[in-house]
Amino acid sequence: MHAQNIIDTLHKPFLKANLPDFRTGDTVRVHVKVVEGESERIQPFEGVVLKRNGGGLAEVFTVRKISFGIGIERTFPLHSARIDKIEILKNGRARRSRLYYLRSLTGKAARLSEKEKIEIESAPESKPAVKAAAPEPVGTR
Repeated sequence: MHAQNIIDTLHKPFLKANLPDFRTGDTVRVHVKVVEGESERIQPFEGVVLKRNGGGLAEVFTVRKISFGIGIERTFPLHSARIDKIEILKNGRARRSRLYYLRSLTGKAARLSEKEKIEIESAPESKPAVKAAAPEPVGTR
């Protein structure tokens, strides 16, 4: 057995299975467990994903938000036990994998356009196809 296979089998129980598929440019809300003294609470951190880095158990992602006019970036391990859940709020359209240029932009310039979702409508299978009636001929004088 190769060393990488052994490492993968050791990491497998610690990988989270219920993670959403998010990419760079998406606006996400990360629910983080915060320990204060003996109590524990969940604090949401909402912002734009600047990058995803690494792979497997070591994968991390960076989220940036503006709080009271100051940019705050926070890097989270993807498979951390401190992350309760990740919600995708918007799918942003980014053509790069690293959005560091957003650091120098403020206000409306720092927005990303939203990715359009294509929904495929399937024909209802339970209803039989009904042929449209032929139009009546128009009378001439």
